[in-house]
Amino acid sequence: MNPEGYRSITCPYCGETHEVAIDTSAGAQDYIEDCQVCCRPIELALAWSDGEWMLEARRDDD
Repeated sequence: MNPEGYRSITCPYCGETHEVAIDTSAGAQDYIEDCQVCCRPIELALAWSDGEWMLEARRDDD
């Protein structure tokens, strides 16, 4: 994990990589954040798995 609750994700639309802030204090969650490059909505799924936080980014239209 990157410092201070940030993760790198790759936009499933444009393929650009950028950092997103994550808040693990609320536990596992799903939320939508716009890509910082192409502005399309990315569905993010934050989950605890095998002793670490996992963040999955997927298209809003999948």
